[in-house]
Amino acid sequence: MNDLRFRQRLPGRGRIPALWLGLALLLLLLLAFPAGAQESTTGTNQVLVLQADGPVTPTMASYFNRGINAGQAQQANAILIILDTPGGGIDTTQEIVQSFRNAQVPIIVYIAPAGAQAASAGSIITLAAHAAGMAPETVIGAASPVDGSGADIEETLYRKLVEDLKAQVRGLVSRRGAAPVALAEAMIEDARAVSAEEALAVGLIDAVAVSSPDLLNQLDGLEVTVAGQPRTLHTANAQQQPLNMSWVEVVLHALANPLLISLLLTIGVQAILIELSSPGGYVAGLIGVLSLGLAFYGLGQLPTNWFGLGLIFVAFVLFIFEVKSPGLGGLAVAGTLTLLAGLLVLFNSPGTPSFARISLLGAIIVAAMSGGLFLFVVAKVTSAQRRRPITGREGMMGQPGRARKAFVLAGEGPLVYSGNVLVMGEIWQAQATEPIAQGDEISVTGIDGMVLFVEKASTQPQPQETHAI
Repeated sequence: MNDLRFRQRLPGRGRIPALWLGLALLLLLLLAFPAGAQESTTGTNQVLVLQADGPVTPTMASYFNRGINAGQAQQANAILIILDTPGGGIDTTQEIVQSFRNAQVPIIVYIAPAGAQAASAGSIITLAAHAAGMAPETVIGAASPVDGSGADIEETLYRKLVEDLKAQVRGLVSRRGAAPVALAEAMIEDARAVSAEEALAVGLIDAVAVSSPDLLNQLDGLEVTVAGQPRTLHTANAQQQPLNMSWVEVVLHALANPLLISLLLTIGVQAILIELSSPGGYVAGLIGVLSLGLAFYGLGQLPTNWFGLGLIFVAFVLFIFEVKSPGLGGLAVAGTLTLLAGLLVLFNSPGTPSFARISLLGAIIVAAMSGGLFLFVVAKVTSAQRRRPITGREGMMGQPGRARKAFVLAGEGPLVYSGNVLVMGEIWQAQATEPIAQGDEISVTGIDGMVLFVEKASTQPQPQETHAI
């Protein structure tokens, strides 16, 4: 049950390569930094404001806990959570519900801005608050459970989960009356969703407000029960004190994005391969390990089909084979197509909530970038294999040179002529089987230690000049 989630039935919304990979990863992290910090103050008529967007993740739960602790320490009149979420895991939702109900400070959930939603797990979180409001044109509901891979749950287990969640929302909403309880149960049983006006008409929420100051003014004087004790909200004209996510929380929360996870997977594997092919620098290896660690953390927050991860592994095996035995790029193309299929299967299985899906265009871009990089590597490897050696014994073969003086007959036996030649800017001892005069062009035919074997370079007869009278 640890991977069980809610169904949302709403419309969905070398070194140089290592350096580039490092810059790409750094850019991804910098994009996740919060816009700015905020000062903590303690005073009367203060409301601490938290902003939560995106899927319900363990990082979001940690952020809420930090906000509750800060609100209690600052003796805030209330904590206002501006929420826009498509849903998330049941376990994380239960953790948030418990933190709300055990808080010593009133918690207000405001579904905003216009067009936002508190779907699936978000609807349970909203109902757990001491007071709730919605902006116009927002939606709440659709909270039927599904398993961690996005598929429907076996009937018996499904009924158990549904009844458990219905019992929970009855406890959260019973103070509001029979009609809100019936609507909350329908959100679980039938995945029903309602607009802000419909939720207010039934009494499921306390206000429809166009802004957070408007909501706080409307809730002023509302009596709520906090930690078992009645308490009256004094929020009119309250000073709103923002409490943003820390940069670590922003980065970890952003890892619930399928596209970012896909990029981290490809960057991580490619960096590891670069480190294995050119060990010693450790930069690529460090980037690879960090990227894969972040990617697997993100995978743990989303409903994923692990068969897709297997296809991604097969894709990179094909890439490795292409690099080790480069041909016409057929294995790289096959790897790119397999990677594309793996990304789509990993995040887009039937029943997967929209927030956990990757778009076809996004998957194509990631697969094409990865395949393109490997094709680039293959092209460089093939070019290096075909390039003529420029060092060592092989590099000397066929090199041109010039005799510095006439060769002389050396010793007895087979005719061997010896002398000095200038080859590649260096003077070498040389031997030949034919006389060579000073200044003759020569070509290297062999090498033995520090002695070159040479022969006269073939020359084409120069055409004789003719003169006309």
